[in-house]
Amino acid sequence: MIKFLSLSLTLVVLIACSSKENPKKDTQPKVEVQPLDGLKIAYYSNDSVKKHFEYFKKEEAALKKMQKQFETQLKKLNANYEAYVVKKDQEARAGLLSENEIMAAQQKAQQLQATMMEFQQREGARIEKETMKSLETINKKVTSWGKKYSEVHHIDLLLIQDPGGQINYINPKMDVTEAFINYLNENQSKIEKEL
Repeated sequence: MIKFLSLSLTLVVLIACSSKENPKKDTQPKVEVQPLDGLKIAYYSNDSVKKHFEYFKKEEAALKKMQKQFETQLKKLNANYEAYVVKKDQEARAGLLSENEIMAAQQKAQQLQATMMEFQQREGARIEKETMKSLETINKKVTSWGKKYSEVHHIDLLLIQDPGGQINYINPKMDVTEAFINYLNENQSKIEKEL
């Protein structure tokens, strides 16, 4: 009986141990080896695209205009608030306001300040959202047109060089920045239609 129990116990342990093991998955990459001779690699400077791609400059100017309008409106709200507080403070010091008028002036000052803060938060968030959306759209288009550019010019690998990026050094002979920017600018009307 003891032999039977120990044999049963052994089988239970073996079954339990074997069921916990996960089958090994194939981790071998499924990538074909490509010959390197004739491989065409190029890069462009992202900073230069931002500086010279006309559509990017146009979008950046629109965003700066929106930011400036926001700042102007915020300064105006702040100036109104400060002028009101100074005026009511002077009136109170001169004894021209009753206690009820002072309390009403304090409430109005708080309302003006709350309005200014709400405007700052709401409009600041809206501008930030617009900026991120615009940059994302432009980056998607540059990526899309980078693919088209690479296909037209038979480039196998088009890299982006960016300060702080992952590429430490690229031979300047591989730089197609100017030609790529020219390509983007020549196709700007098509790019804008796609947006």
